[in-house]
Amino acid sequence: MDKRIGVVGIVVEDLESANAVNSILHEYAQIIVGRMGIPYREKGVSVISLIVDGTSDEISAMTGKLGKINAVSVKSAMTKKA
Repeated sequence: MDKRIGVVGIVVEDLESANAVNSILHEYAQIIVGRMGIPYREKGVSVISLIVDGTSDEISAMTGKLGKINAVSVKSAMTKKA
């Protein structure tokens, strides 16, 4: 299957969920090219942006697992071609 490059945005609204998020990101470390995390303390949220390079299935599996975590929102955008 062809690989795609994309960006994944993650908003963590409850810091209790941070460990679960980090665990999944560690599990998919092989497709993560870069990561930037910003704690927005005034609003009580954390925002994580990822650059990913993987198959559609790999990226979808990762975002699906992240989206199942309580108080976590995930959106992704990928290139149309490999």
